[in-house]
Amino acid sequence: MPSVISKLPQVGTTIFTVMSSLAKKYDAVNLGQGFPDFAMNEALIAKVNEAMLNGYNQYTHMNGYMPLREVLAEKIRNLYGAAINPDTEITITPGGTYAIYTALTSVLQPGDEVIIFQPGYDSYIPNVVINGATPVLIPLHYPDYTIDWEEVRHAVTPRTRMIMLNSPHNPTGAILGQEDIAALRTIVKGTDIFILSDEVYEHVIFDEMPHRSMLLYPDLLERSFVCFSFGKIYHCTGWKIGYCVAPAAATAEFRKVHQFNCFSTDTPKQVALASFLKQKDQYESLGSFIQQKRDYFLQMMKDTGFKMHASYGSYFILGSYGHFSDETEKDIAIRITKDYGVATIPVSAFYQTPTDNKVLRFCFCKKNETLEKAVERLRRV
Repeated sequence: MPSVISKLPQVGTTIFTVMSSLAKKYDAVNLGQGFPDFAMNEALIAKVNEAMLNGYNQYTHMNGYMPLREVLAEKIRNLYGAAINPDTEITITPGGTYAIYTALTSVLQPGDEVIIFQPGYDSYIPNVVINGATPVLIPLHYPDYTIDWEEVRHAVTPRTRMIMLNSPHNPTGAILGQEDIAALRTIVKGTDIFILSDEVYEHVIFDEMPHRSMLLYPDLLERSFVCFSFGKIYHCTGWKIGYCVAPAAATAEFRKVHQFNCFSTDTPKQVALASFLKQKDQYESLGSFIQQKRDYFLQMMKDTGFKMHASYGSYFILGSYGHFSDETEKDIAIRITKDYGVATIPVSAFYQTPTDNKVLRFCFCKKNETLEKAVERLRRV
């Protein structure tokens, strides 16, 4: 066999795979991976079935099924006031992570620098590295996980090509505030810096807080790739379908990569979503629905030893344990899985620089009985 020179030599099996395997081995409640364990909307399933029966089973347009792109443009106009051209500025993709990778690959050249905040979604750094660019890592300030924009200013160099943002944030549940937007606008003004905004939890936002999308700000939108996921909206993460919104010139480069990677995205699901998205209440009510789960989980967790952090969005909330254990995050996560039957994720897994704040990530986007079963076990930790 020919020798293989790895493009990602530091990358091994992800902690998500490790913890899910442990959860299965020890029959643990899996609050590690971020997916719902309850059923998705049956009407949407029926629409996919109908599309398949009606013959929508071949390739659709490379850029996405046009009626879907049109309804997305209407949704964006209604929510954010942005006039997005569905023909030249929206591309349907096989998932949000794919959209992020494609956006990075579209613009990064070897030697470019990308500002990435830690902790952060685990695909960001490998996607930058595989494109020959350099991640410039800036820690979010513990325990509130806020951005130090003065540190960002100092990190910007002539080689800075992109700043990556994620709001609502995985794994912390933090969201961007108005002061964050103001600082970002000042930093990128007059530069050639792109923004990649991961907004897959766009509608999973709590406490009547606003979602400050890049789509709201024309000066930021003109330099942004904004990535979304239908899986997070409609409880169907296994569908792996999302989309990217970007200015026409950036989208043209995005599509050059896209056409030689997947070329086309699942047709019947696009046809179904084009119709289902017209039911605005389905995504407008999502935040309050998931917030009820957050609140229920938080209330129950008061009876455990964990000190819970705030979560303003996403499927996730963090819990600190340093007041009752000196174990590393990975060690205690493994022990709790084996000894108590609850799988979580150590937040250190979302850092490249060694970090151990004694914090675990819990996914609360589960059935109430799943959360009850998990907390009953966590009370004994």
